Amino acid sequence: MPIRHRNVLSIAIATLCTIPSVWAADGASMTLYRSDSPALYASSGDSDANDGYAVVRERRDVTLQSGVHDLVLGDLPNHLDAEAMALGFPGGEAKVISQRLLLGQGPNAALTGLTGSSINVLGDNGQALASGTLLRAGEDGLVVSTDHGTTLVRQYAAVTTAGGNFPTGSSLRLRVDASRSGQADATLSYPTSGIGWRASYVANLQAGNACSMQFESRASIANRSGRDWHDTNLTLIAGEPNFAKTSAPRPMMMRAAAAPVAAEALPEQSTVGDYRSYTLPAPVELPDGSISQVPLYAARTLSCERTALYENGGNWMPPQPMLNETFNTDSNTSIISTLRFSAFDSLPAGYLRVLTADRNGVPQFIGEGRINDTPKGSDATITLGTAFDLRGKRERTSFHVDKAGRALDEAFRITLTNAGDSARTVTVREHPNRWRQWTVTSSSVKPSKQTTDTLEFKVEVPANGKAVLDYAVRYTWTADEQPQS
Repeated sequence: MPIRHRNVLSIAIATLCTIPSVWAADGASMTLYRSDSPALYASSGDSDANDGYAVVRERRDVTLQSGVHDLVLGDLPNHLDAEAMALGFPGGEAKVISQRLLLGQGPNAALTGLTGSSINVLGDNGQALASGTLLRAGEDGLVVSTDHGTTLVRQYAAVTTAGGNFPTGSSLRLRVDASRSGQADATLSYPTSGIGWRASYVANLQAGNACSMQFESRASIANRSGRDWHDTNLTLIAGEPNFAKTSAPRPMMMRAAAAPVAAEALPEQSTVGDYRSYTLPAPVELPDGSISQVPLYAARTLSCERTALYENGGNWMPPQPMLNETFNTDSNTSIISTLRFSAFDSLPAGYLRVLTADRNGVPQFIGEGRINDTPKGSDATITLGTAFDLRGKRERTSFHVDKAGRALDEAFRITLTNAGDSARTVTVREHPNRWRQWTVTSSSVKPSKQTTDTLEFKVEVPANGKAVLDYAVRYTWTADEQPQS
């Protein structure tokens, strides 16, 4: 396979030794951390991304020469933390003196990946310009070590390799001191970005009066690292480790279509420090520019709760009683549809897509929301969207301040309308936050929930009709808390 290039021809001769190049072996072990970066999961745009975080451990079979000499480790990802890269020789055959990272980016990215390889450089008419080992690829041309010395080629049409294979990604040039010549096993570990994962959930709501759903859990693995990963042993980490270096790879549909990965067995779940880990049961293929999916948990049916929520105000509490008449008089008209369920196991953060069948039995998308890291037994709630047939209106019906008695009385009327053909239950959530001491003095519907900053009512709204909720609260405070103005 040739690489095409256009430049001006110039040849220079010098003396430089050949640098053996070592390509990646299949079967790397990778620990992959969660990332929500849009750049990783986008269906268009630059195929390269400097988001996500993974720690890779792989074996390299190297050919050593006795004494000090140079090696090139190729087929590395595009984005690496050079300070955290480590090459070791378990048998003690050699030690690393220095290292230099050659980034596989820019116009010479593919050629940089060939550093240390045997290549043939061809001209416009297919004539051979140079054959030997590629020492460097830069804007000034190709530096090639030949049998006659070193050649600098500035104008060429194509580059071929003996195997017809162009490794992707970056390369690492190492100076090593070996105690003997011969083959040796080396272990290379490094953190990289351009690859990440997040949970992906799908819920199919079931027919019937009770809320239940068929729940599927997957891990979406995005690879934009600049290299392919073959037969990779993968462990996924759920949680949020701290990353101190802003310049290092960070955790935050591709050129290739999303690639589902079949797996009969499920990941083995465990703990790592304060985080959860999911070790996949079999090696996976992660082509560059792809999204792969693997199951996290077996599909199951879960109970759930659908809520139509009409909410006004917030949880903010003033430093002293708020006596301003215009405070907290805002009113919206939208009623929000939400879905809540209890986590059957530890659920890593990700996005939940919710479907329901239409009148013809065809599943239709009705909303999507983010689930944060959710421990087993905790509730997860997402917003599906705005209910089309439901509306709300909030009006204040009375307001009175008694400074001498250190009390404030306030009342509201909430009108709910339902244009649909079936009755609906609407949860009205109010936030009495003029002051922390308050009580409900009257309500046309009994509160279903009451906390220090929240008041909730469940109101039945008939089909093609409306319902009205009236309620009043009284705030009180002490002499020491009395506002001065």
